[in-house]
Amino acid sequence: MNYPNSKTVDTTDTYFDIEVKDPYRWLEDDRSEDTKTWVKAQNKATFKYLDNIPYRNEIKNRLTEIWNYEKIGAPFKEGDYTYFYKNNGLQNQYVIYRYKTGEDPSSATIFLDPNTFKEDGTISLGGISFSKNGKILAYSISEGGSDWRKVLIMDTDTKEIIEDSLTDIKFSGMSWYKNEGFYYSSYDKPQGSELSAKTDQHKVYYHKLGTPQKEDVVIYGASAIEKHRYIYGTVTQDNRYLIISPRVSTTGNKLFIKDLTKPNSKFVTILNHTDSDTYIIENQGSKLFLVTNLNAPNKKIVTVDASNPIPEHWEDFIPETEHVLVPTKGGGYFFTEYMVDAVSKILQYNYNGKLIREIKLPGVGSANGFSTKKIDETELYYSFTNYKTPSNIYKYNKNTGASELYRKPKIDFNPDDYVSDQIFYNSKDGTKIPMIIAYKKGLKLNGKNPTILYGYGGFNISLIPSFSITNAVWMEQGGILAVPNLRGGGEYGKAWHDAGTKMQKQNVFNDFIAAAEYLLSKKYTSSNFLAIRGGSNGGLLVGATMTQRPDLAKVALPAVGVLDMLRYHTFTAGAGWAYDYGTAEDSKDMFLYLKSYSPLHNVKPNVEYPATLITTGDHDDRVVPAHSFKFAAELQSKQSGNNPTLIRIETDAGHGAGTPVNKTIEQYADIFGFTLYNMGLDTLTSKNQ
Repeated sequence: MNYPNSKTVDTTDTYFDIEVKDPYRWLEDDRSEDTKTWVKAQNKATFKYLDNIPYRNEIKNRLTEIWNYEKIGAPFKEGDYTYFYKNNGLQNQYVIYRYKTGEDPSSATIFLDPNTFKEDGTISLGGISFSKNGKILAYSISEGGSDWRKVLIMDTDTKEIIEDSLTDIKFSGMSWYKNEGFYYSSYDKPQGSELSAKTDQHKVYYHKLGTPQKEDVVIYGASAIEKHRYIYGTVTQDNRYLIISPRVSTTGNKLFIKDLTKPNSKFVTILNHTDSDTYIIENQGSKLFLVTNLNAPNKKIVTVDASNPIPEHWEDFIPETEHVLVPTKGGGYFFTEYMVDAVSKILQYNYNGKLIREIKLPGVGSANGFSTKKIDETELYYSFTNYKTPSNIYKYNKNTGASELYRKPKIDFNPDDYVSDQIFYNSKDGTKIPMIIAYKKGLKLNGKNPTILYGYGGFNISLIPSFSITNAVWMEQGGILAVPNLRGGGEYGKAWHDAGTKMQKQNVFNDFIAAAEYLLSKKYTSSNFLAIRGGSNGGLLVGATMTQRPDLAKVALPAVGVLDMLRYHTFTAGAGWAYDYGTAEDSKDMFLYLKSYSPLHNVKPNVEYPATLITTGDHDDRVVPAHSFKFAAELQSKQSGNNPTLIRIETDAGHGAGTPVNKTIEQYADIFGFTLYNMGLDTLTSKNQ
């Protein structure tokens, strides 16, 4: 490979008297002509390589074929209508349909079609929020995949936009107070690049309908003394309370409540520290129901009166168990999902804390839903899926406990032809880690099966079994999908999360390496047929694994990765990730630990790294593309041997959400094509068997 030239500059940072060179610092400037020229040159080289993969178009065609089926979401009620999301098959964005509640669902008509926002699908629909009576809708849109949003306000009867858009909104919901206005969150517009400059003071605003945005009032977050990187404002369903949840990091929050029925009422403190993740899930008058992991690592539900809601007065409502609790509410009940080795178990409780029943699920996998706004709803909906089963929607009767299939997608994929097994293996320190391995029946354990090992391991996020069209195509071609539940995730509660943070982050990489070694030892695959893949924090996982164990896998696929661990906190909202990572400015020990695994700083000369396809988006303002740019330049300058090191930079795309279907299909055709090609397969795997 003849790679485009990546110039070097003489940039050096000093941490605790230790100098660290940063020769590709110039690539952090996303507005410079030099960076734009570099991006074009890299994409040209990458697509020249990808264009020579003989079966790339075959993969794209098969992805297109299998993607082309009708997808419908669970219905939900707002005002006089029942709404649902639907995609006819290959539409770039899902469309919202509606029908009058009580009428035949087949009478549904289009309510809001995001495909009309822009012809190429690069303006996507974000969140939606209806006023309490369902007469007005506030919805956010993202342009080019950015986390910055515009909010539009629509009359749901006429479908007309009724006032000017709200702009410069980020990491926000819209929570209505009655039908008069709504609360939202944002940052002051940053100095410099909107896509990469630091944002660290979130604020909650109230927008009153019919008034210009410049008159919106700051409700919380204006203090220059105390900054919070994320603050959310939520109104209870009965309009009685405003709940404010300030965060310094992605883990841990304070909690305050304000009685909206009393003029000039003050915020009352529930929690004035960030030692737990705690939120209000429901209220009955002044009785609050809170979900918390304060002194309960696997979470529990407690009750308290709003007049004096501090923890000393909390009473257990649904106590902590050995399994992690993820509750929802609907129809006057709580539905507690417990993750049992990352698989769903659902229990139904009434508001007195009495267990009504365990809900029988259709199989082993993950279920979610059971949510309604109205207490008198009898029928609720939930979805069920796993790695080999497309998401089916079920209708659930809260009184009888009976489930019936509501919608089953008609997809050109037969789950019965596939196996999805959960196994357990030991990590380096002996910790038992679960992993699900999915593949086509009849597979021979001969060490020659193309395998994607996918991981995340961070931010208390759980990888639960779910169906993916792209994974289906991979398995259809004879590939194996293996997904371990690494430490740093939320599968086993706060202790599991904390075991993969800060100066224990190496546990995550060890868990992932051990997963690969298990697959090799059991002859599911061999190093020549193994690809490691992950995105965002999972991109860090791939980067750290390939630099620590370059011999482990044939292919590395880091997507939108956090790859510069010394400077991640200086971009956009990156400083909010410090709970998981720590920062290079915290202490000398923390700096040295981060430097020891930071992918960018551990690429060594004269080492043969795996064939690498780095993917990112030019509008990614969560994990800025400079991480991927600098890592690609470093790898290209030091890669030994013949394995290609390429970067694929999607234009008008961000961190992933809202990416148009056509771009997604093209991206996965390139990823799978690159992977199989570098495993030495000169045709599709299924034809080689």
